[in-house]
Amino acid sequence: MCLGIPGKVTHIEHDPLGMMMGKVSFGGIAREVCLAYVPDVQVGEYVIVHAGFALNKVDEQEAMEVFDLLRQMGEMSETGELCGT
Repeated sequence: MCLGIPGKVTHIEHDPLGMMMGKVSFGGIAREVCLAYVPDVQVGEYVIVHAGFALNKVDEQEAMEVFDLLRQMGEMSETGELCGT
């Protein structure tokens, strides 16, 4: 089973083909993510990411709840880094 993980959008740009892309931080680790499915997202907002695509926006409280659950499961360190990445 694959999970969508929340991340904070830190940068937004359009690639040469016009696709909306951005940098998303997952507890300190930034990844390039396609933002085409969330065209109204702004820097500082949280999105759920699966397989390199932001699928929808979530509020900060919901993102923090998921981070807390990941910590409890041992999938995220106390410093906020995802384990196994």
